[in-house]
This record gives sequence, structure tokens and C-alpha cells, in this order.
Amino acid sequence: MSGRSSRMVWFDANRVFAAVGVVLIHSTTDFSGRPFPDATVGERIVPVFLRSLGEFSGSEMFFFFSLFLMALRIDRRRPTYRDAITTQAERLLVPFAFWTVFYALFRLVKAQAFGYAPQYLEQLTQTDTWVAFFLLGKSQYHMHFLPTLFAIFLFYPVMRLAMRFPLLGVSLFATLGAMDHAQAFLWGLDISPLARDYLVRITKIWGYVGYGLAAFALYSLWRDGLPRGESKLIRRGAFYFASIAYLSTMPFFGTALFTGQWGLRSGWDYYGHFLMPLFMFSLFMGRQYADWSPRWSHLARYTFGVYLVHPLLIDLFDVMAYKSGLAGLLSPAMLVILRFAVVLPAALALAKLIERTKPMAWTIGLGVAPWKMRHRTAGQG
Repeated sequence: MSGRSSRMVWFDANRVFAAVGVVLIHSTTDFSGRPFPDATVGERIVPVFLRSLGEFSGSEMFFFFSLFLMALRIDRRRPTYRDAITTQAERLLVPFAFWTVFYALFRLVKAQAFGYAPQYLEQLTQTDTWVAFFLLGKSQYHMHFLPTLFAIFLFYPVMRLAMRFPLLGVSLFATLGAMDHAQAFLWGLDISPLARDYLVRITKIWGYVGYGLAAFALYSLWRDGLPRGESKLIRRGAFYFASIAYLSTMPFFGTALFTGQWGLRSGWDYYGHFLMPLFMFSLFMGRQYADWSPRWSHLARYTFGVYLVHPLLIDLFDVMAYKSGLAGLLSPAMLVILRFAVVLPAALALAKLIERTKPMAWTIGLGVAPWKMRHRTAGQG
């Protein structure tokens, strides 16, 4: 097995960078999630550039390293399909249910501050809203990750093919292409937006199985052993491919810069964005023999928590900036830099606080759920 550290510190460092990237991405827009359409082109340069840097390690990276970690667990423990899926349901769907209800109600804070509370309250009375919250993760913009990841895990027997035949990892290109092709058709249909969202999510799950194939393939290579020389080659190749993927996204960010609107990811723009997790993960794996600080492993414990809590801190920051009049005094660049500088350490601190609050630690994957604790106590009695 490659790497001499049982904790795989290079892997933990990758998790930390992914968490930083997600917070940066969500910090670089205006209060409505747009690239500052009312600002000048010059004022949008810094927010758009920071957004492009954040996407080196964004939310898709969370899919990738979660699937790599599942490959490791499946390979070491050989659970039955039922046991493996039950474990993932407990780890993902139970916290997801908690945070879904939390964010559904917490969003009232921002809705009240920005004057759309009546409309949002009306949405909360509709059954379709709550179904979408729990099936699509629409209670907040980042919650889609958990149900989507669980659905991808259902396909892990298919992904195991790539553990036996690592060449299948390149099928990620094909699955992303098929996903793009199907979604282009769906976006052109004259159907209700909610129905389209469900269909698009289904195609996304099928397409993202390619991430699992690539992750299981890389796990197989890592498990069988990658000497220092080969790791160095992987690092160099990954750096090049990540850089060319970044270049291919220039039209998308150029549209945001010059028009103040998010464009559509299409063609190589699309592939550059969705292949970036593969290249960045390979870059970190290529540095497995580097002298990583144990600090990375400590910080990695809280990446799931940072991912889950950072939107509530962004909302609180936005409400404060809006109500105090601070937003009107700051340029877009200063607003996003200040937001990121406040939210990232605050999210880490909140994750640590939740960990220390034993009855709540399970909500960020760092503790035993209360009902399991009672069963454990009863068993000991």
C-alpha cells in the first residue's frame, strides 16, 4: 500500500482544501447568489477570480474523496450490500434530515431581513416544497450533496469493477458526456421546473457514478503501491491537466465577468469544471510522500461540519452587512473577502463547538446519535 501514514495525511489535506474551496465559492456572490450584476466589470474582477480559484476544490471534490473513502472501507471490511448501504444511510441521511429541517426554518432569518418572508412562508405550507427539500436537498443550496451522494453509493457494486480493472476509471469522461447530453435535452422541454429538477437529478446521479469508477480505480492503484517516482509523475501530470481544465473554464467565468450573469457550462467549459476533482485528487495523491503536517488530519475531522454549517454563517453575515448598511460601503471585492475571512474560521469554530456538545456531535458526523447511545448504555447495563 502506498503512503507510510495510516492516516493518509495527503488525503486529509485534500479534504481541508475542498472545504476551503466550497466556502470560497459560496462567499463570492452578492446576497442573491449572483456575480454582482449591478457592479462594473472592474468591480467584478476579484469576486469572479476568487470564484474560479474556489472551483479547483469545490463540492464535486467532496463526492470524489467520499467515494475513494468508500472504496477503502469496502475493500478492507467486505460488508454485504445491505450492511454497506445501511451504514451510509445512518451517516448521511440521518444528519441530512436534521439539517433539512434546520435550514428550512433558519432561512426565515434571511427572508425576514430581505423582505420576502411572506412568500417563503407560503412555500413552506406546500407539500411539494418539503418533498423537494428531502429528495433534492433544496432546503439550502448545499444540501443536495447528501442525498445525491447516498444515491451514488447505491451503485458501488458497479464501481468495484474499476477496482479490479482500473482502466475503467477513464469512463468518467463518458458518463459526464452522457449526463450533459441528457440534461441539454431536459432543459429544452416545456415541463414544470420542479419536474425538470427531479429528472436532472436522476441524470446527475447516473453521471456521477463515473466519479465512483474513477475514485475506485485510483484507490486500486494506491492500494497496490505507487513508488515515489511514479507518484511524482502523477503529480506533474495532474498539475498540467488541472491547469488546462482551468483554462477551459475561462468562457464561463468570462461571461460572469463581462455580463454579471452566470452562463451555461457547455462543451469544454463543462468538462473542465467536472473533471477538475479527478485532477486535483490525483495531484494530492501524487504528493503522498510529502512531509505533511499532522495538523491536516486534525482539521480534516471538521470538514464535514464546515460544509454543513457554513451557509448559516454566510446568511448571518449577509443579514448583518445588509441591516447595518456595511454592504453599501464596501466594494464587491471587499465584501467577498471580508465574508470569506469571517465565515471560514467561524465555521471551523462552530464545528468544534458542535463536536464538544455531545448530544449534537452526530449531526456533523463526529459523535454517536442519542438513540444509539441509549442502546449502548442499555447493553452495558
